[in-house]
Amino acid sequence: MSKLTEKSKFIIDYFEQAMPDVQSELHYENAYQLLVATMLAAQCTDKRVNMVTPALFEAYPTPLELSKATEEEILALVKSVSYPNSKTAHLSAMSKMLVQDFGGEVPQTMEELTRLPGVGRKTANVVLAFAFGQAAMPVDTHVFRVAHRLGLVKDAPTPDAVEKQLVALFPKTYISKAHHWLLLHGRYVCTARKPKCDGCPLKKICSEPAC
Repeated sequence: MSKLTEKSKFIIDYFEQAMPDVQSELHYENAYQLLVATMLAAQCTDKRVNMVTPALFEAYPTPLELSKATEEEILALVKSVSYPNSKTAHLSAMSKMLVQDFGGEVPQTMEELTRLPGVGRKTANVVLAFAFGQAAMPVDTHVFRVAHRLGLVKDAPTPDAVEKQLVALFPKTYISKAHHWLLLHGRYVCTARKPKCDGCPLKKICSEPAC
């Protein structure tokens, strides 16, 4: 067993005990809601997004309703998130494409999802993993940081490179769970500033302790 495989097994064994039913901290009920919430969550907290989306989804419960809204109407509901103007424009254009090109249904492939305005690879992976149950590894700043600190990746300067190595490292059945485990570990323990190394359950396998 390689050192990397030992690390991935340690992570799986720990989190399967500590966090077996890990779920997204974004609130959503279907693929459309998850797509919208994830787009709004870029460089914004899940807590803030969860404060915004109930009214947004009540007003526009489907892509068709959203596609008929003016940008001014959408902006009024999402103005408290980060970069509200650009996100409003993306939501409007995205919903129109969903209706025109996909019959109002959220597509289930990376190629089709990333055609949508405002949808990059990370957002697409979130939708694939948690709306459609595919083995996908979204890489945000938390996953990127933790993967490097733990030494799970090597010579991986971009999120795409990290994604590729993590997908190869974890068993297929654990890829999506591993994303959530690494994300939450980075959000609450292995933080960018003042990481909580002393109480870190993964300290034993950490290649570059930050403190």
